[in-house]
Amino acid sequence: MVKKQFVVVGLGRFGATLAATLCSNGGEVLAIDIDGERVELLRDHVTHCVEANGMNREALVQLGVRDFDVAVVAIDGDLRASCMTTMLMKELGVNYVAACAQDEVHGRMLTKLGADKVIFPERDMGKRVAHNLMAGNILDFIELSPDYSMVEIQVPQEWNGKTLAQLDLRKRLGINVIAIRRDGHVDPSPMPGTTLSSTDRMLVMAGYDIIKKLGQA
Repeated sequence: MVKKQFVVVGLGRFGATLAATLCSNGGEVLAIDIDGERVELLRDHVTHCVEANGMNREALVQLGVRDFDVAVVAIDGDLRASCMTTMLMKELGVNYVAACAQDEVHGRMLTKLGADKVIFPERDMGKRVAHNLMAGNILDFIELSPDYSMVEIQVPQEWNGKTLAQLDLRKRLGINVIAIRRDGHVDPSPMPGTTLSSTDRMLVMAGYDIIKKLGQA
């Protein structure tokens, strides 16, 4: 399986947590910060860690950011740097750019500059965002404990047309199905005879290792 590639610019508390979590979950991560001390602290927790200025177009070109799947601009405390780096990432051809905003006004600026997703760090935990970015079919992630989580997933194609009883997810995989969302309606207590469609979304609870496997589906 090809590893998903991420570049994270800004290694404050949020950016560092995000970068380390992405890497620990199998991603290839290039972490960038203008502060050499931050770079050294994270060096052993990501694939590559570089001291560079996110506003330096030439530096970003040399680092090959255009070849990464996702860029996360997590620069804190510098509005200009955040906006400039976001704009450069889009100009250099990064397909998906997520950028951290200090407030709603900053968020609107980032959107106008091309950000595909605006993150508000005070609302979004680094780990939760990391799992969302890593996931293939995981739509939302809530960590209930270090080894147990609740996620909303898109029903995998191989489950299409099968009932919950046939799949026997709890016994086979340790997955507890909480609810099913279909055509805008939520079934909060799906029955064993409920037939799944690949267009359905499921709210499930499962152990951390199972969640990682679901994210690779």
